[in-house]
Amino acid sequence: MNARPFVEVLESGKFVVTAELNPPKGTNLEPLFAHAERLKKDIDAFNLTDSHSARMSMAPMGAASLLVQRGIEPIMQVTCRDRNRIALQSDLLAAHTLGVRNVLTMTGDTPAAGDHPDAKGVFDVDGIGLLRAVAALQSGQDLGGQSLRGAPDFCVGAVVNPGASDLQKELGRMRDKMACGARFFQTQAVYDPAAFAAFMQDVRDDKVSILASCIVLRSANMARRLNTVPGISIPEHLIKEMEDAADPARQGIAIAGRIIRELKSLAHGVHLIAIGQESRIPEILDEAGLSNME
Repeated sequence: MNARPFVEVLESGKFVVTAELNPPKGTNLEPLFAHAERLKKDIDAFNLTDSHSARMSMAPMGAASLLVQRGIEPIMQVTCRDRNRIALQSDLLAAHTLGVRNVLTMTGDTPAAGDHPDAKGVFDVDGIGLLRAVAALQSGQDLGGQSLRGAPDFCVGAVVNPGASDLQKELGRMRDKMACGARFFQTQAVYDPAAFAAFMQDVRDDKVSILASCIVLRSANMARRLNTVPGISIPEHLIKEMEDAADPARQGIAIAGRIIRELKSLAHGVHLIAIGQESRIPEILDEAGLSNME
């Protein structure tokens, strides 16, 4: 049986659960498929990253199209780092032809942050420019105003950072993205539900779905490293919990479940980023009270 289209899940009003899967550095997709098959009863769609953190890996289009064939709903990340506007548009057309119906648009990390630091970043357009490209294609034209022979139809997402240093500027960009067709947003990682509640109050009148991201902690050192990422703020008491835990990985799962339980009354859904702990996502969902949630 085919997965329920993600756009229908968004429109249904249920608490949405998505999870991140990283295509491999190589050709072996079996571990990714195994995770997706195991989790598909609880996960509404799988976000396939586009060489995440600028680390070269298989293009998400390949994995996304194969998940579609398996009746599993993918969200294909598209970043502006590696392709100009011609390539971005051609990839989007190809993805639609291969059955991909959900895309998440973002500017992308600079190559200097990844495993090919001497690579040239393209950034011909930014995240808003990419959304404009998707909107143009869906209207039946390319960015040059030329007519298409067949137009794609995507459920389009974007990213937003509730912890941005200039929140009003971030909210302005978010609304620009909405004007360009973004129907859902995945946030920067959230560790302080009370602070996130203030952000949700700011966007309460915006007709869009907000999926709060949760990066699952493995250690206190990981938490400290994440605290250096712009827009991420991990309270000191959580870092102390990780430091004092006999089993830090298990404590990270407990923390993720606790945060998600609080987010259920605030956000429209959650986006899980397990980073090598995908096999433990069922534990997180159990902690959060989300297993098989209807």
